Amino acid sequence: MVLSPKVYTWLCGLFASLGSIIFGYDLGVIAGVLSATDFIDTMGSRFNDPNLEGLITSILLLGCFAGMFPVAYFADTLGRRNTIQIGALVYMLGGALQTGARNMDMIWAGRFFAGFGIGIMADLAPLYQFMLGIGAFAASWITYGTSAGLKGTQAEWRIPLGIQIIPAVPLFAFILLLPESPRWLAEKGRFDEAAKTLAKLHAHGNVNDPFVVSQMEDIKAEIQKATEIGSVSWGELLTDSSNLRRVSLGYILQFSVQMTATRVLLFQSINSVIALIGEACCVLWVDNTGRRLPLIIGNVASGLSFVVGSILMARWPGTVNNNAAHYIFIITTWIFNFFFSACIGPLSWAYPAEIYSTRTRAKATAVTSSASWISNFFIAQVTPVAFSHIGWKYYLVFAICGHTNALFVWAFYPETTGRRLEEMDALFHDAPLFVANTPYANKQDRHLAEKELREGTFVPGDLSERAGYTIDEEKDSYERHEHMN
Repeated sequence: MVLSPKVYTWLCGLFASLGSIIFGYDLGVIAGVLSATDFIDTMGSRFNDPNLEGLITSILLLGCFAGMFPVAYFADTLGRRNTIQIGALVYMLGGALQTGARNMDMIWAGRFFAGFGIGIMADLAPLYQFMLGIGAFAASWITYGTSAGLKGTQAEWRIPLGIQIIPAVPLFAFILLLPESPRWLAEKGRFDEAAKTLAKLHAHGNVNDPFVVSQMEDIKAEIQKATEIGSVSWGELLTDSSNLRRVSLGYILQFSVQMTATRVLLFQSINSVIALIGEACCVLWVDNTGRRLPLIIGNVASGLSFVVGSILMARWPGTVNNNAAHYIFIITTWIFNFFFSACIGPLSWAYPAEIYSTRTRAKATAVTSSASWISNFFIAQVTPVAFSHIGWKYYLVFAICGHTNALFVWAFYPETTGRRLEEMDALFHDAPLFVANTPYANKQDRHLAEKELREGTFVPGDLSERAGYTIDEEKDSYERHEHMN
């Protein structure tokens, strides 16, 4: 049976997203493991130190942070598929160390190496929040099952930790069956392979399809421009104003996600189901709603959830026997979880991946993605201390940050829906710093870029909305843009 390009592309992304299941599972499994009595006994007396116990959870995030930086070199040198294999291999080593741990040092080492592998895979494999939710959902029920049926035995915690290795095995073994990134192939001068890959993904294998021909022309133009400029350095991400702007927006967006308190409210059971529903909604809606609107709505909903939570915690603390207040608080966490999963979580990874040129993408995404891991670690370390010192007032931080996040997105983030990756340089060159109430804040026709490519009316590297110009006007605009660069 011959698969349609859309189905083939979807299946490729779905398989590569096993990395998301791995990440979600690792985030969820450790909560069930830490409470196992045999695990506590195996870890020894040092487990009684809250800081050392907390490090078991947070050192995974430090590993993720460390894994983000070598991935930029590996991805540009070895390609995306081989680099994902390296990440999966390192992750399996970490999982094995955790499963066979005899003391806290082995658990720390295993969690760090697992995080290092996740950091590599998260930067390259599509991080589908929906698949991440499936991983967390599986972890919550697996740890529940082992705690109920194997309580007090080593199997209670070693089985859940061992299961984390399973998704990484097919990812490592079969990732080479997936197509390599056509942009990476083109960068290496392998244009025929790049064209064949694009044709398989978009045109039933027809390399002469107008869409494939136009896409290759667009890619070649960007590579030619990158060749004239030279290879990107880490410093250029900070010294070039357009690159600095994009890195800043990506970094702030990734950091802001943790300031919605998704790591403070630890979800299990029903919340895992709500998260899956929200993530499915994001998949269905995001191309119709654009990127900006869900981020704004989701952050406002997050902020309001914590306003309600702060009031409830201040007026009726958890020790008070008031069932109505408790139920309202639980429902509020459900509302927060839905909007986070439908609006904030998925787009915090999608938006930064869309805004960089091929030349800068590997290094720039490594920097911006590292913000997620370091902010995760920061919140994980600060939260227990904050709750012990200021209690419910800690919720006010997230109530405020939810609204400031929404305001910042409204003011400074250009809309990227429906745009080609090759036009991002032009978009961030043309868009003003303050984009609210400008055309760059509006969602364009999500099919416009594809239509231009299929009809051959695009100008390489230029913005899709200029399709309304005559060809001569488009070329003049493109030449002016090139001259200014």
